[in-house]
Amino acid sequence: MANRPLTLSMLLALSLSACAVGPDYHPRAAAELGVPDAWSVPAEQKAREDLSQWWTRFDDPMLASLVQRAQAANLDVAQAVTRLRQARESLVQQRASLYPSLSASGGVSHSESLRGGTRTTTLPDGTVTSFSQGGSTSFTVGADASYQVDLFGGVRRGVEGARASYEASGFDYATVLISAEAETARNYVLARVAQAQIANARDSLAIADDNLQIAGWRLQAGLVSSLDQEQARASRAQLAATIPTLEANYNGFVSRLGVLTGQTPGALKAEMEAVKPIPKGPGSVAAGIPADALRQRPDVRSAERNLAAATANIGVAQAQLYPALSIGGSIDSGSSALSSLFDVITGRLFSNIAQTIFDGGRRASQVRSSQAAAEGAFLAYKSTVLTSLEDIENAIVALQTAQRRETEFTNAFDAANNQTLLARMQYRSGLTDFTTLNQAESSLISARNGLVSARSDEATALIQLFQALGGGWDASVTPTAPTTGSTANGN
Repeated sequence: MANRPLTLSMLLALSLSACAVGPDYHPRAAAELGVPDAWSVPAEQKAREDLSQWWTRFDDPMLASLVQRAQAANLDVAQAVTRLRQARESLVQQRASLYPSLSASGGVSHSESLRGGTRTTTLPDGTVTSFSQGGSTSFTVGADASYQVDLFGGVRRGVEGARASYEASGFDYATVLISAEAETARNYVLARVAQAQIANARDSLAIADDNLQIAGWRLQAGLVSSLDQEQARASRAQLAATIPTLEANYNGFVSRLGVLTGQTPGALKAEMEAVKPIPKGPGSVAAGIPADALRQRPDVRSAERNLAAATANIGVAQAQLYPALSIGGSIDSGSSALSSLFDVITGRLFSNIAQTIFDGGRRASQVRSSQAAAEGAFLAYKSTVLTSLEDIENAIVALQTAQRRETEFTNAFDAANNQTLLARMQYRSGLTDFTTLNQAESSLISARNGLVSARSDEATALIQLFQALGGGWDASVTPTAPTTGSTANGN
């Protein structure tokens, strides 16, 4: 009967803990986020393709190998994994608040008289005797349990928010991962482009050397003035001056690839030395409808989870406005001898309820602050959605533009090549001057470099589109922190 008030308070606490203050989170509709039904640019809207391994579509084993190495060793990805692990531990810590805490203690103490420790006793025969006052030893053992009752769901809202933040960190990891994959592929393409540009420049330099020699022969024969030779010499020097810059660009791209794969800048120079063509991927990629494309984007899904976490935090703040109930108990035992330590055991049960009466409006302000944070998270979510749509449409247009440019530069290269062959034959025969030959060869160099640039733009635009569509990870699962190793689960 003595425990009836405590029992009643516990039952009341359990019934109240079934409710949780604060708004429940509900996913936002596509229309509320400004998602259109179709793209504003020409795009394939058939069923989306599997883009989780998009780099294999370039049919370049070296490219695929580098991307896989970046997945495993890129340091930005590794840092994202550590942040994901931290978010998981934050969730574990928040969940711990749902359970009681239990502690145990034990102790032993000994006291000894240091001075004046004697007592006097008179025996029956009248003899007075002094005895030394000895020390004493005592033993204690006890346990305490306490539980903060989640009356208004503040703790559960905290767990809800921590779980959403953990999931957001998983999507942040995926965002870093696909960025590292795309940057690795882009630098590989640019390295191959630099190789092609260097080869073009050296071929053009060899032709310029030949022209300089022909101009010298014609000058010796008295067929032309020294103007032709000086024009040939100037043209040759200008071509030679472009090669060091191209070689420096190539070195920069290869060095970047080394760092992206977690190695030193020079680690891949020997492996990349062999000249290979610029990778060419598929001519088109199915983007699907906008809503489907956005579901593939990890940054959009991270923004959505951040909104869910911010919504849960409103409930955490509102719960602080209401009473807090704690219950607990303890047991203790003590004795001067170990053998009788548990002869007498005492226990205690308690409950406590507290309510803040006045705090200067601090807790109400925290609620309003959480509400403002949730509104900001929604705006950030919508901004991410609109930016993602912009990225995808820009990538689609960039790919289509590069493909049209490649077609035109192919035609220009064929025409400039024929023009140069005719001009060279005519100059050798004395039917035209060196200025005409020089102009023709300048047009050929420009068309050749334009063709390489267009192929480079096409490959990089394709990589940009794969990244914009959220390719490079498994979107069917939420990445979770690994127990061991450095790669998150779900990629």
